[in-house]
Amino acid sequence: MGLLARLAPHLPYVRRYARALTGDQVTGDGYVRVALEALAAGEAVLPPAMTPRVALYHVFQLIWRSTGAQLEPRPLAAVGDDAASRLMRIAPPSRQAFLLTALEGFTPSETAQILGVDFEEVERLIAQAQTEIDAELATGVLIIEDEPVIAADIEALVCELGHEVLDIAATRSEAVAAIASARPGLVLADIQLADGSSGIDAVRDILSEIDVPVIFITAFPERLLTGERPEPTFLITKPFQPETVKAAIGQALFFHPARERADA
Repeated sequence: MGLLARLAPHLPYVRRYARALTGDQVTGDGYVRVALEALAAGEAVLPPAMTPRVALYHVFQLIWRSTGAQLEPRPLAAVGDDAASRLMRIAPPSRQAFLLTALEGFTPSETAQILGVDFEEVERLIAQAQTEIDAELATGVLIIEDEPVIAADIEALVCELGHEVLDIAATRSEAVAAIASARPGLVLADIQLADGSSGIDAVRDILSEIDVPVIFITAFPERLLTGERPEPTFLITKPFQPETVKAAIGQALFFHPARERADA
């Protein structure tokens, strides 16, 4: 199989990454083209120890880092409040690690291969990006959870990230009543609630009133992962790891399209 045939399935995704990284599709495509030309001319090679997808991103990173990352204006020069502008305000190394894991779905180990750094450095870069995102996107949060201890743990995580907990609801009716008094910018929801009501139904009620990102945190993921669409974008299984919840909060707020419309 030829080189281009091996890489063809991955090109739409590396173009997506290039657009997010550079803030512009034309610019991003230019770097992808240069990377492909370098591979075709033998000036760059796909590392044999990497999968084709990881290797393609690695070569793209080498090309971009040698030119684009050096020529890019300082992060604070980016203006606007849409997702693209917010991304450009994140320093290039942290932006790369964040996008590779949050947008492209690479594991931290694969991201380390792509960036040519060690695992610990990837974790540091992701944490740095997360801190910048959380500080910029601070919002009010509604927690739908009937277990007081778990609710308190989630509340602590939310506050640690700089967000404000508007209310904690233990039932569907309490959740619906909560949004009537204060509109949240994020909802964290369990599925099985105190009175036997459903967190899924509570979220449906909420989404019929407002457009808000939702993260389900549940011990019953099979009730959501039915194979039918739409399925939730953000689903965390109990018992959860605090860092997983923190990462999901940042990603949900950053990429939710309603936020872009509201901020525009």
